Amino acid sequence: MAIRSNLLAEGVEDIIESVLSSTEDEVLVANPTAEVIEGLVTVATEIGSGLPQIRLVAEEGVLKEVMDDFIVAANAANLVAEDVLSMRTARDEVENTLFVTPNSVVALVGAGGKVAGLVTDDDDFVQTALDAHRAHWEDAPEFKLRTPALSRVRETLSEDIGESTLDDFDAVLASLTSARGDGDGLDEVTISLLVAARNEVLLYDISKWGEDVGIASKATFSRTKTKLEELGLIDTEKVPIDVGRPRLRLKLGDDQLVDADVDELADVAQRLLEA
Repeated sequence: MAIRSNLLAEGVEDIIESVLSSTEDEVLVANPTAEVIEGLVTVATEIGSGLPQIRLVAEEGVLKEVMDDFIVAANAANLVAEDVLSMRTARDEVENTLFVTPNSVVALVGAGGKVAGLVTDDDDFVQTALDAHRAHWEDAPEFKLRTPALSRVRETLSEDIGESTLDDFDAVLASLTSARGDGDGLDEVTISLLVAARNEVLLYDISKWGEDVGIASKATFSRTKTKLEELGLIDTEKVPIDVGRPRLRLKLGDDQLVDADVDELADVAQRLLEA
């Protein structure tokens, strides 16, 4: 089903949803901005099933910037694992973002705080564009995500650490719009340590899980734990074991965090980190 008329929206996600709903075959995305890439991941994740193959070619720097956000990257990794999304890197000659399907070409244009999708369904033009951008996509090198799929993160967290920690992890992620760790949301290691501390999990267990699933190394978990402990956000207590050095049990270290509801945990932690 082709898109038959131009689209006007307040943001890119409405247009992306229209494009993804217009075909069950494929959508080639050329020259996407960071906002478009993030919107694609968000909309495709929300739609869930019946999606076309999304083949995206973007500048490497733009993709890296977007995928620095754990929430976006982990959801993108889900789509890659489900064979819905493929990402490649190359500089495109087109000026605007294009969505090319077997039925139509949509050019994304922003003006006056609104976004328009200018549509053509001329058969000859669409076929020419489709052939050209398929070839461009085939020639472009693959962009490999380092972030694990969110479905894998959730599954292993439940199995290896516990259901209550997973529930808290989900609630913290749901309360965030971004998880970059640069002042725009907490990073994934900090989130993992905070929910582990809320559930009094051993540092060894959460850091081993994090390394095994591909979030970060044990050394990164240890360094982040030390930073959070020095700032008073978490505390530790020694737990004797039969052989070897005692292990450390994580606990929340600030009363504001202890008293916070789980959906407030990230906001409280962010304030304490910025204080």
